[in-house]
Amino acid sequence: MAAVQTMKGPVESRRLGRVLVHEHVITMDVEYTLNYRPDFVEEDQVDRAAARLNELKAAGIDTIIDLTVLGLGRYIPRIAKIAARTDLNIIVATGCYTFDEVPKPLRMTGPGLTFDMPDPLPELFVGDICTGIGDSGVKAGELKCAIDAPGLTPGVERVMRAVGQANVRTGTPITVHTSPGHETGLVAQRVLAQEGVDLRDVIIGHCGDTTDLDYLMKVADQGSILGMDRFGMSVLLPLEERVATIAQLVKRGYLDRITLSHDCFCWSDYFPTEDARSRLLPDHSYLYVLQKVIPALQQAGITRDQIDRMLIDNPRRHFDGAAERFAARSRASGALAKERRS
Repeated sequence: MAAVQTMKGPVESRRLGRVLVHEHVITMDVEYTLNYRPDFVEEDQVDRAAARLNELKAAGIDTIIDLTVLGLGRYIPRIAKIAARTDLNIIVATGCYTFDEVPKPLRMTGPGLTFDMPDPLPELFVGDICTGIGDSGVKAGELKCAIDAPGLTPGVERVMRAVGQANVRTGTPITVHTSPGHETGLVAQRVLAQEGVDLRDVIIGHCGDTTDLDYLMKVADQGSILGMDRFGMSVLLPLEERVATIAQLVKRGYLDRITLSHDCFCWSDYFPTEDARSRLLPDHSYLYVLQKVIPALQQAGITRDQIDRMLIDNPRRHFDGAAERFAARSRASGALAKERRS
């Protein structure tokens, strides 16, 4: 049983309960929001976020993974204020979200670059996991990277390999933002495997945006979990098609490779106003899985026990399995080192 790091410290994996594996609390381009979004008022947004997460907890969800990392405006002091006002477990992540280049402060630093030295990214991620994020004392419990339509650009590959290295060094599991229409989940699996990652440690995100069963089975057959994690984003794919895809996967024996979530948030500056967001994504809320998806899955023949596997058991195994495999590698490495010394 793994001890999973949350905003309030380690929690036994069996106590995570029902988990939404791919969510956000507050995302932003910090420079843009602070200069050009006077509608973002810090204390108001903290109040709203705490209220929404409390509503989610009261409705029956116990834990979310907040995948807001470098590139999405992660700011732990703000999340700490929110976490102090809710009983919902919030697992925070480390890593980097980019579709092309690494963040500007790192573009000249690394092997063969202007400041020729080992890539600092793996150490940054490992520090967030082992020591804590900044001076907050909060430790990350998940790793994240991204690969979208642009594919494996040098910046995307650099981040992905750094995330893979951090997983091998710490045993922390991984979520990857992908574009299923471009089959980038398979690319991510190839690169992460090259870094020594056990692909069972990986959630391939946004798999719910496609009905391509052949692609989804290829991903799942390599051991990774399929993140069916954009429920409520009907503009990308309607609920009926998302549910039908899950039903087909369950019939084909992939129940243990499915998780559910929304990719939701309390605030994001992707949208010019809250009204604009509501018009584009009228169904997008933290409660959509509970209120709409579960009844739709049951109507499609999925049992309550199978739904619990997706919301409880599979997320728990995501953490337990990664911890067990890391411990086994560590024991094997220690035994090999002892044998060499003798």
